[in-house]
Amino acid sequence: MESVEPSFFTYSPDETQYPAQDSWWLRSSDWVIKEHYRRSDQVQQVGAWADRTLSGDEQALPDNESYLRLGFATRHETGDLAQLEPEARFRLDLPTLEEKLRLVIESESEETRSLSERDRDRQLTDAERSESETTGALRYITQLTETLNLSNDVGARLHFPPDAFWRARSRARFDLVDNWQLEIDQRIYYFHVDGWGESTQVEFSRPIGEWHFLSGSELRWVHKDRNFEFSQILSLYDRLNNRAELNPRIGVIGESNPTWRTTEYFADMTYRYRLYDTWLYGEVIPAVNFYRDDDFGETTSLTLRIEMFFSRSIR
Repeated sequence: MESVEPSFFTYSPDETQYPAQDSWWLRSSDWVIKEHYRRSDQVQQVGAWADRTLSGDEQALPDNESYLRLGFATRHETGDLAQLEPEARFRLDLPTLEEKLRLVIESESEETRSLSERDRDRQLTDAERSESETTGALRYITQLTETLNLSNDVGARLHFPPDAFWRARSRARFDLVDNWQLEIDQRIYYFHVDGWGESTQVEFSRPIGEWHFLSGSELRWVHKDRNFEFSQILSLYDRLNNRAELNPRIGVIGESNPTWRTTEYFADMTYRYRLYDTWLYGEVIPAVNFYRDDDFGETTSLTLRIEMFFSRSIR
């Protein structure tokens, strides 16, 4: 400090007072940011209001997980031009009806989608996914041990006439040797229109240096098709910094009907970047797929996505 001249700490008026800058980009971005905070409060307030009304409590729990997710995605595949598609998903989560009872309304149900579609969900745009319908269910949660919990849902697809369903789910996590973890997720469900189904998922994971390794196996029974679907996926995950994440994967998907066979191989890599605050994200997903219907010929694709979350808390 002694070597710095006193003039270093003095500034002329021109150096301390700059006129405010204005441009269409600043005006547009300021409007988007202000609208996001307004709409996020509205989304959370709807969940909290319904929470208090249905439960009879004056206060809503702070861990309400209601959200609205909007975005745009474009996917360029070998031989096809890229098209920009809007996307929207939501959840209305009302956890204070009772200590172990929740009302959950969601924009889609995983049980009605094929295993191939669910495993490659981030590669796809809304136009390429199966047509989904909003579901509403009462969920009863039972915590058996610190590592095992059960849940039962009774609900319906919200269309006319309603399609009633029931599903049960058990999830357990165990710590193994050498930092390995085992997670088991099992579901059984019945839809009035689609019939019975069952899914068992087993995941082994552990840290490897800066990366997190995961090996996931899943077997799904679709009763109406008398068919098993299976998948094996190996993936790595790394948080590059406080904004960027990287998730490369390789996988194989198959079925049992007409015989046990592989229907698809794939490899993809998701680069996810937090563009602003904790609610605006961008994704770049290059992928290569080999489909049996195409004689396992190479199909390359590039998916670009921007997502905006409307919620006070993003997990």
